[in-house]
Amino acid sequence: MRTRVFGAILAGAALAAFGMPLSVFAQNLALAAQAQAPAPTPAQQAPQVRRLTADEAVRLALENNLGIRIARMDPQIQDLNVLSARTGWTPLFTSNYQHGSNEQPPNSLLAGGTTNIVSGSMFGTAQVQQALKKGGSYSVGWDATRSTTTSFFQSFNPQLRSSVSLSVTQPLLRGWDIDNVRQQLQASMKNREISDIDVRETLARTTRTVRRAYMELAYSVANLEVQRQSLELARQSLRDTRARIEIGTTPPIDEIADQAEVFAREEAVIVAEAAIEQTQDTLRALVLDPKATDFWTMRIEATDRPDLTTTAKVDVDAAVRNAISRRTDLARARKQIELNDVDIRFLNNQTLPDVTASFDYGLLAQGGTQVERAPGDSPFLPGPVIRTTTRSFLPVLGDIFTGAPRWTASVNISYPLGTSSQEANLARTRLQNSQLQTQIQQQELNITTQVRQTARQVTTNQQRVQTSRASREFAERRLDAEQRKFAAGTSTNFLVFQAQRDLAVARNNELRAILDYAQSVIDLETVQEVPVQ
Repeated sequence: MRTRVFGAILAGAALAAFGMPLSVFAQNLALAAQAQAPAPTPAQQAPQVRRLTADEAVRLALENNLGIRIARMDPQIQDLNVLSARTGWTPLFTSNYQHGSNEQPPNSLLAGGTTNIVSGSMFGTAQVQQALKKGGSYSVGWDATRSTTTSFFQSFNPQLRSSVSLSVTQPLLRGWDIDNVRQQLQASMKNREISDIDVRETLARTTRTVRRAYMELAYSVANLEVQRQSLELARQSLRDTRARIEIGTTPPIDEIADQAEVFAREEAVIVAEAAIEQTQDTLRALVLDPKATDFWTMRIEATDRPDLTTTAKVDVDAAVRNAISRRTDLARARKQIELNDVDIRFLNNQTLPDVTASFDYGLLAQGGTQVERAPGDSPFLPGPVIRTTTRSFLPVLGDIFTGAPRWTASVNISYPLGTSSQEANLARTRLQNSQLQTQIQQQELNITTQVRQTARQVTTNQQRVQTSRASREFAERRLDAEQRKFAAGTSTNFLVFQAQRDLAVARNNELRAILDYAQSVIDLETVQEVPVQ
């Protein structure tokens, strides 16, 4: 292919030497390159096109946008944080089992034997403990022990013991209204509400971005049409000039200016086509599923155009009131104050005296093989076994609730003498709360300013559309007049080209004013929901 194109260039140079116009040579070169270009594939010949309205683009973004998917995970994470905080009241079951043996030589007559004393034990416990929602806690436990020994001083061998216990602790001042568990739970619930606000903000921001990208695509397509119209005007002027050169009414040198103008406007068309590709990629990344196989090949066609029929005056006061009640940054700041209120309530409770009431109750039962011995020859040594009485483990368990009871009730009081760390933290948190309230006032002022400025921009862009439209209509009449004058011989190519350029600029200015108006309307809707940057 390179050889054929290079040959065409040499042939064109040779023909130019014999007087062939440069434009004819350029056309022949283009035809040669086109003839040698590879045939496009079927996918290139007919790319998939998806026609979308602005509302459909927003709906697709809500389903496919990765930023929205990420934001929607935050409430789920906060739900788990709430669940984690609630586990502070989850009952805890613990159990333990031990089995051991101990052997030691006697060290006195009271050791219980003349040879090594061997003691064995089995020990098992089970306990349930739980924090109460008023700051207290309770625990219920059961244990059982079986012990054996070779000491003849032991009355039970083996000995069985079993007991149950109940312990309740309840704060009466500090920790009664709120404690660490309830503080963490309330804080996690507030953070859960803040995550909902964050999701709402992400949705609003993404919706604005999608709508603006959609309008940018519509503008890019319309701008390409303007540049093509301008190119066609330049080509028509070139054809007219060549016709006048052929009949001898125009010198051949005038064709150079026409060709330069055509090339300049072809460049503008190329730039406009690249802008469409760029806006296609921007909108594609916002609304399409990146996992789709046709993600990069699907072309989006914007079917909506900005609605310029609405010229009603913007109700600025209503927009400001709506923004003050709905703005996500204000809602987040108010939730932060509520979070601080939880901390203030907790720290204020922590400054109270620590008065805690406790109650312990237990029952003990005992059994096993009881040994009864005769009097010994020495007051320090027992006699031989004369009788044994056995009580198994099941009767011992039955005797638990009729066994030997024990109970203890107590009240503990503690209070720092002087300033405590809780009081210092409370003062700091209250000051931070006042700071947040002042910041909210400043935010409300900034929001009012933003809404008024955005509403003013909508009105300004409405007026720009009207004036740019009038300017475009004037540029069309001026070009028509210049073309008539040029046909009559009272104007020049330069003035005609200048009128064509002015018309292209006027058309582009009108499109830009329409786009700015559409985007300012989107911004006015968005600024009442989230900050607009």
